[in-house]
Amino acid sequence: MKVSPIEKFGNYAILVAFSFLIVSPLATIVIAAFAPASAADARAGAIHPENFIVAWTEGRFSQYMLTSVSVSVLVLSLTVVMSILSGYAFGTMKFRGSNVLFYLFLLGIMVPAEAIIIPLFFDLRSLGLTDTIWAVALPQVAQSIAFGTYWMRTYFRGVNPSILEAARVDGASPWRILWSILVPMGRPALTTMVVLIFMWTWNEFLIPLVMSPTGTFRTAPLALALFQGQYTQGTALLAAAAVLVALPVVILYFFLQRHFIQGMLEGAVKE
Repeated sequence: MKVSPIEKFGNYAILVAFSFLIVSPLATIVIAAFAPASAADARAGAIHPENFIVAWTEGRFSQYMLTSVSVSVLVLSLTVVMSILSGYAFGTMKFRGSNVLFYLFLLGIMVPAEAIIIPLFFDLRSLGLTDTIWAVALPQVAQSIAFGTYWMRTYFRGVNPSILEAARVDGASPWRILWSILVPMGRPALTTMVVLIFMWTWNEFLIPLVMSPTGTFRTAPLALALFQGQYTQGTALLAAAAVLVALPVVILYFFLQRHFIQGMLEGAVKE
């Protein structure tokens, strides 16, 4: 089908317009982060990168970013391994009650954290886990495994059955088929899952707030909210802190964007 120059121009115009709508708020925050922190610091044409240093030190973001990294690594490590195993079972094996058990997994996606956060807090407190990294990480692991199982099941069900049959004929065990054949083949789907789960874990606000009432395991987004309350008038410092908190997600997506987009286009539509 041949596209006329007018249609091509219209397509590009729509793309440019939507790109501007998406990028302009981000650009506004970045520009504000380099603005003077106060009227006394204002100089014509001057930028102020020291805003990031001030936000980093006064907001104690080194500690909170380390907590966020620790929680994210723990959540990702447990979620990826368990999601691969459960997705492999649901996607390639037939066993009694598999459909009922799979829909039970999906409850983790359907039930919002707000509905269970209070009873979950008392349960973890009775076990002595509140104000620990496990109290912050384990509820997010449970939520992420629900999505990860659904995502990996979809990928495994989309694999050509002839590949699995050929591997079985060659004498490969189910464990070998999973880790030596299916996992390397599913790199785009795995990368997409990792990026999404990391983004959700990094931006989680409610669970760290409730599960660490003393603030011992306060994460970066939660620290940003408290920093905002402390520097309500300091727009430049708030913008600098927001850029610092968002930077790890941007960096991860920048390096994995090719696999992420491929996984979104291919891995999620195989059913």
